[in-house]
Amino acid sequence: MRTRQLGNSDLQITPIGVGAWAIGGGGYQFGWGPQEDADSIGAIHAAIDRGINWIDTAPIYGLGRSEEVVGRALKGRSKRPYVFTKCSIVWDEKREPRRTLKADSVRRECEDSLRRLGIDAIDLWQIHWPDPEGEIEEGWRAMTELRKAGKVRWIGVSNFKPAQMDRLSAIAPITSNQPPYSILSPEIESEVMPYCAAHNIGLLVYSPMKSGLLSGAMTRERIAKMPADDFRQRTVSFKEPLLTRNLNLVELMREIGNRHGRTPGEVALAWVLRRPEVTGAIVGMRSAKQVDGVVGAADFRLAESEVEEIARFLRENTAAAGA
Repeated sequence: MRTRQLGNSDLQITPIGVGAWAIGGGGYQFGWGPQEDADSIGAIHAAIDRGINWIDTAPIYGLGRSEEVVGRALKGRSKRPYVFTKCSIVWDEKREPRRTLKADSVRRECEDSLRRLGIDAIDLWQIHWPDPEGEIEEGWRAMTELRKAGKVRWIGVSNFKPAQMDRLSAIAPITSNQPPYSILSPEIESEVMPYCAAHNIGLLVYSPMKSGLLSGAMTRERIAKMPADDFRQRTVSFKEPLLTRNLNLVELMREIGNRHGRTPGEVALAWVLRRPEVTGAIVGMRSAKQVDGVVGAADFRLAESEVEEIARFLRENTAAAGA
């Protein structure tokens, strides 16, 4: 599988990385419902075996569970993939999250992540959200110190706007930014994408399949049966009036994919990866079977006419859906 250099780093990453948000399971504010750790480990192993060379996780995913599962999956592997994780969201004994970028918290989060992951150094460490915004410089300085100490190799951000990145760049270079980007959420094309391209900041985009909605496996019935601790049932994309439009879009993507022997999910990923500014797409994988439905996107490209088909569908249907 081909690779691309991530921003100003020496990391050569595959176009697709394993997203470990969903393997944190449910039972907390941002959960995905029940998840078997054995399935998660199987997904990670299958992805690595197919050539994917990086995993993106965060402490808040399952309140430490995702990092622990990633650590277990990597034990005994002769060659481990790059491991990316984050800081800035912590939780209390009541499992309630709060956001902080105070230096002492950042240092503590680093040690906790290293312990859960079972590694000596984090390959890419990111500020999860620019919140509290008044603390981003303090957190960034603490991260640069930990990089100098060898605890992390490279540092980046997530969900940052250009003005916020300017503030951090005055302290130390930013290796990457991790924003949402998909057919249904193209907002970064206007400002964030050109800024990152101009400043050699890698783009690691998350939710390229809109939290599974564009995978081709999502149905109205499946959405109706989602458990109470699956955050997706509370998002507007999974509800009317947008749901009907989104499921019809998936059928168009299925038609496009059938021309090439590809899944709707691979079409969604190819749409994201068509942009040269995108270094890699973070793809959630909850079982080994799901890997088969997405990994082919690494080498698949849409024709310009197919990109226009998707654009035309959105132009003709978005207003009617009330978006």
